Amino acid sequence: MKKLTAFLCLFLLAQLAFGQTKTVAGTVIDADGKPVAYATVTESGKKNAVQADADGRFSIKVSENAKLIFTAAGFESLTAEANGSSFSMARKDGSMNEVVVTALGIRRSRNALPYAAQQVNGEEIAQSRSSNFVNSLSGRVSGVEIKQGNGIGSSTNVVIRGAKSLLNSNQALFVVDGVPVDNSNTTNAATATGRVNDINNRPVGGYDYGNAAADINPDDIESLTVLKGAAATALYGSRAANGVIMITTKKSKKGLGITFNTGVTVGNIDKSTFPTYQKEYGAGYQQGGYSTGSSGTRNTGF
Repeated sequence: MKKLTAFLCLFLLAQLAFGQTKTVAGTVIDADGKPVAYATVTESGKKNAVQADADGRFSIKVSENAKLIFTAAGFESLTAEANGSSFSMARKDGSMNEVVVTALGIRRSRNALPYAAQQVNGEEIAQSRSSNFVNSLSGRVSGVEIKQGNGIGSSTNVVIRGAKSLLNSNQALFVVDGVPVDNSNTTNAATATGRVNDINNRPVGGYDYGNAAADINPDDIESLTVLKGAAATALYGSRAANGVIMITTKKSKKGLGITFNTGVTVGNIDKSTFPTYQKEYGAGYQQGGYSTGSSGTRNTGF
């Protein structure tokens, strides 16, 4: 008898708990009334959660007086009472509606691009000062290899997604406000081949004259977009076969329009890294190596 009474009590409690739940069905929409696809709906304080379908519709069983938490990529989290049929979520600022500048200065939404395009803000480029602003892209853009020269004012090589040619240049094409800029190296033959002396054994110096990208002022850059794929660079022709770094400069604004920018770069040279040369022994001064004098002794040239 006692076991039967206990069973009836548990059954009544279960029925009572079941009677305190309800089913909430509705649609998740944005501020424009468009459905938010695959939004996550979670009962506050519990692990009870469901996912909306492609049209934003959902159905979930929750307890009485429960609150629902709505989350979705690109939207602000929403907490609402579980007593409605339509739940409106607000977009995050600049998340899903981000606009990038593509080929020929066309502005398009990032999520609508069929090719790879990565954008860097001009303020990020101007933060790190160097003789060539291209050096600031190192580590900021995926798939871009930056090779810096050692000398002051030396060239910087920009290779996107690896080398594509064994004989020709692999430099990316720079486009500034729609104007193509050739960023090829302007070194002389001695620098390119690594030669120290010419064919007459006369010393020649190797000079690295830098390249055109170093002339661009980073303070004038509004945004920089790296176009990586063939579809992205097709509008610029064969010159863009190695990719395009497209630069959009700042535009004038109403008013006086005066901007003051300043920057100081300080560097030092570690003398311990200099090569060490021995100056005690040499081959002499006479050309032609060793020779035999009139007395039969060998002349070493000293």
